[in-house]
Amino acid sequence: NMALDWMVVLVLAWACAAQNNSETLSQRCKNDINTFLRELNLERPEEYAVLMYDAFGKMGSNVKGGNEDRPGSLQQCRSARGPTFSGQYCKVSLEQGSVEYFEGICIPDSCSEEEVQTLVLQAKLQIGPTSLIPPLPLILVNESTQELVSIRCLSNILVPDTSAITCLFVCCVMVAIPLAATLLTAMIRWQRDKEVMPSEWRKTVISVLCLESMVQHPDESHWQAETLRSPPSTGSTCHGSAPPSCVRRWLQAFSLQTTSQGVFSTSTSIQGGSYSSLNGIRVLSLLWIMSGHSTELILAGLDNSQSWMNAVVSSPLYVLSLGGPFFLAVDTFLLLGGLLSARSLLGAIERAEDQLCPSLVAVYLFNRIKRIQPLHLFITFLTTGVVSLVQWGPYWFPFVDIIMDCKTYWWANVVLISNIIPVQEICVPWTWYLSLDFQCYLTTPLLVYFYRLNKGVLAAVAGGLLLMTTVAGAAVTAVFQLPVFQPSATKNEHYLLSYYLKPHTRFGPFLIGILTGIYLKKRNGPLVKQKWQAALGWLLCFLLMAALVQLAYLLKETPLYPSVPQALYQGLHRCLWVLAVTWIILACEDGYGGLIQTLMSLGIWVPLSDFACYLIHPLFILTYLGWQETPIHYTDLNFMYLFFGHLVLSLGASFALHVLIERPFLLLK
Repeated sequence: NMALDWMVVLVLAWACAAQNNSETLSQRCKNDINTFLRELNLERPEEYAVLMYDAFGKMGSNVKGGNEDRPGSLQQCRSARGPTFSGQYCKVSLEQGSVEYFEGICIPDSCSEEEVQTLVLQAKLQIGPTSLIPPLPLILVNESTQELVSIRCLSNILVPDTSAITCLFVCCVMVAIPLAATLLTAMIRWQRDKEVMPSEWRKTVISVLCLESMVQHPDESHWQAETLRSPPSTGSTCHGSAPPSCVRRWLQAFSLQTTSQGVFSTSTSIQGGSYSSLNGIRVLSLLWIMSGHSTELILAGLDNSQSWMNAVVSSPLYVLSLGGPFFLAVDTFLLLGGLLSARSLLGAIERAEDQLCPSLVAVYLFNRIKRIQPLHLFITFLTTGVVSLVQWGPYWFPFVDIIMDCKTYWWANVVLISNIIPVQEICVPWTWYLSLDFQCYLTTPLLVYFYRLNKGVLAAVAGGLLLMTTVAGAAVTAVFQLPVFQPSATKNEHYLLSYYLKPHTRFGPFLIGILTGIYLKKRNGPLVKQKWQAALGWLLCFLLMAALVQLAYLLKETPLYPSVPQALYQGLHRCLWVLAVTWIILACEDGYGGLIQTLMSLGIWVPLSDFACYLIHPLFILTYLGWQETPIHYTDLNFMYLFFGHLVLSLGASFALHVLIERPFLLLK
C-alpha cells in the first residue's frame, strides 16, 4: 500500500509539473505582453498600442439576431509596430451557454498559439480589472461563464509548405503543356504559310497537316480512306501509311488552336440522338446548386444568421437557396448521368458489331476516367495549394481544416472513393459527387448485360435494387433520426456520414437514368400518342414536384424519435423527383414539351453545360468569404449580387479550364 501511495503521489506531481510547464510563457512573449499591457494603462499610450487595442473585436448590436462574432480588424492589427514586435491576429473561439462565437484579438507576434491559449486561460489580457475578451452580457445569454473552444493565429510570415508548392507546381505544369503546344503549333503554321520553306520545316508541316486530318477523323480506317482518296503529290505527302506519332498527336490535341474550336457552339454534343432538353435541365440544375452553395458556404459569416433562419428556412419563396431543397438538383445530375452512360455504352456495343466484351467495358470505363479525372485532380491540387499558401481572414479557418485533409487523404480522390471515407476527412469536400457518380457508373455494364440477356431479368434486378436503396434510405433515417432538410442536417453528422454521400442510399436516381437511357435507345415509338395523355402527364409531374418541395418544408425539423413520415420521405423522394424529371425528358423527346421544350432546347445552354463550372464555383465562394474581415449582412439584394458575381467568375474560369485541362484529354484517342 505504501508503494502504491508513493506511486500516486509521483504521478500527480508529474502531472502538475507538466501542466505548469505547458502554461509557462517564453521570456520574449512575456516581456512583449507586459510591454503592450503596460502601455495601455498609460494616460497617453503609444500609437502601436492604440492600434492593437482598437483591433480587438468589440460586441455589436443585433446579438439576438445572430451577430455574436467579434472579428475585430485584421489589417489594423498587422499594421501595428511595437518596440520589439508586430501585431499578430488571433481568432479565439468561445462558448457561452448555448451560444458559440469568436473574438479577434491582437497579440505580439512573439507569442505562439499555445502561449496565446495560456494568456486567455489565465485571464492575463486585461486593462486593470477589465478583460479585453469580455463575455456576452447576462441580459443576452443565460450563462456568464466563457469556455475556450480553440485559438487560431495568422502568422505574419508565410512559411512555404512542401505539399502546397508541389500541388501548385503540378497545376502550373498542367497549364504550361497546352500553352507550349499552342506556341509550337502557331510557329509550325506560321512557317507553313511562308512562301519558301526549308526542307526540314516542310517535313514537320506536312506531318502536322496529316495530324490535323487525323484529329478531325480520329478513326484510323477513315484516316487511311482519306489518304487513298487523295493521292500523294511529290514533296508534300505523309510518308508511309502509319498514323502520326504519339508526340505529334499530343501536340495537336493540347493546342488551343484545336481545343478552342466549337467551345461556344450552340449545337448539341450528345451523340446518337437529339436529347434537346438535357442541356437545359443540366444547366438549370447547376444554377440551383450554385444558388444553394452561395448561401450554405457564406452562412457562417453572417451577422444576422438567426434572422435569416427565421425568415428564409420556413418560406417556399427561397426554394432556390439553402432555404429550399436545392439538393434535389444533385439527383437530377445522377439521372442524367445514368441516362447518358447507358446511351454511350449501347452505342459502343452497336459499333462493336453487337458484342459486349471485357475489352469494350474497359475502354468504356477508361473513357469515363479520362473525362473526369484530369480536371478533378487539377481542382484538388489548385485548392490545396491556394488554401495553404494564401493568408486569409477570420472566416477562413473552418475551411482550412477541412481542405487540409488533402495532405492525408488525397489518394481517395485519385481512386474516386472520397465519399466512402469519413466525411470529416474528404479532400476538397464538394468533389464527393464525382466519386459517387463513378461508383454508380460501374453498374451500367452489368445492367446492360442483364438487359441483353433478358428483359425480365433486368426488370427483376432493377426492381430489387430500387427496393434496396429505398429501404436503405428509410432505415438509416429512422435509426439515426435524421432530418430531411439541409439547414437542420448540418447539426447531425450522421446525415452526411451515413446517408447523404453513400451510394447505397443515392443509387436510385442513377438507376432510373440507366433504365431511361435503355428505353430511349431501344424504343420503337413515342411513349405519348395523344394530347390528353401529355396534358395528364404534365399535371401529375407538376403536382409531384410541388408536393415533394412542400413536404421538405413540413418535415424539415429533426425528429426526436424514429419518425415514419421522415423515413418514408427520405426513402422515396429522390426517386419520385427524378421520375418527374424523366417525364419532362420523354415529353420533350416526343414533341409534347410546349413552352418548356422550347426553353430547355435553347442553344445558349450548350456552351454553359460543362461540369468544370460545378468544380470551380465553390472555390470562388470560399475565396470571397476568406477575404472578409467583417460579417456579411444577408438581404435578398446582396445575395442576388453575390450569386451573379460567383456565376460570371465561375463561367469564365470554366471555359478556360475546359480548353486548357479538360478538352485535350477528350481529344486523345
